[in-house]
Amino acid sequence: MPAWYPLLALPFAVGVSLMFSEMRWFRTPPLVERLRPYAPPGTGEQHRRGWLNAASLRDVIGPLVTTFGNRVSTLLGVNDDLSVRLQRAEVHLEVTEFRLKQATYALASMVAAAGIGAMASMGPSFAIAATVCAPVLTFLILEQRVTTASQRWQEAITLELPVVIEQLGMLLSAGYSIGAAINRLGRRGRGRSAVELAKVSARIRQGIPEIDALREWAAYTDLAAVERLVGVLALNWEASDLGALISAEARSVRREVQRQQVELIERRSQQVWVPVTVATLVPGVIFMAVPFIDAMGKLTGR
Repeated sequence: MPAWYPLLALPFAVGVSLMFSEMRWFRTPPLVERLRPYAPPGTGEQHRRGWLNAASLRDVIGPLVTTFGNRVSTLLGVNDDLSVRLQRAEVHLEVTEFRLKQATYALASMVAAAGIGAMASMGPSFAIAATVCAPVLTFLILEQRVTTASQRWQEAITLELPVVIEQLGMLLSAGYSIGAAINRLGRRGRGRSAVELAKVSARIRQGIPEIDALREWAAYTDLAAVERLVGVLALNWEASDLGALISAEARSVRREVQRQQVELIERRSQQVWVPVTVATLVPGVIFMAVPFIDAMGKLTGR
């Protein structure tokens, strides 16, 4: 048995030890923890954690894993902040927790790939390639899932935006202020845009100016249509007929959404012909190959 086989059991042993360290029936609580229920609140918090447990290990490794994961995401062309993407994807995890999850899954996949390579008696080069590619692929899959969910959230906001803008224009034309119109749409609307407008209304109630709250929303959504809408709403104290400007913006966004949907339909219609083309060409090539091989055999005398 090669000498490096026992190294595969090292991560498993460390994981089991950390798991058992969190179980109260396995470890004996320190004297400080046993006396804490009888002490005033806040006393002895600095002695709460031992020198080796899951919490202390998370505090040490978490920042390193987060920095490394952010750099890898930047190299892959993902420039959006991970915390924003997690909020859009409705993943209730902090950035450090998500990066630690990625690192745990990547480490588990690397150990599994190494174990499978050892048991299957693969070649050294293939085993090393599988051990290296498995954690990278796991990391990319988790990253792509969050990015895809964030993009779907943006698409949903874009599809709802024309109706929201039209409703906002009608409310402003009826005499509502910007804050009152946003509050009404947030309370009575449905969909993701209504949820976001409710958050904007909450920010306004906290004392933030209306335009600043809307600009925060535009930065959060990272959509050009929302930025244009906020730019139009910023003219509230300058334009005499803001409702007409908002209606024009709604028509512009609707045309943009329609153009995107037409492009999507065209791409899908083209994708339909890919299997049809392959299914047609393969038999055709086979039927052409038979007389070609027969003619070449007659010319060569074989």
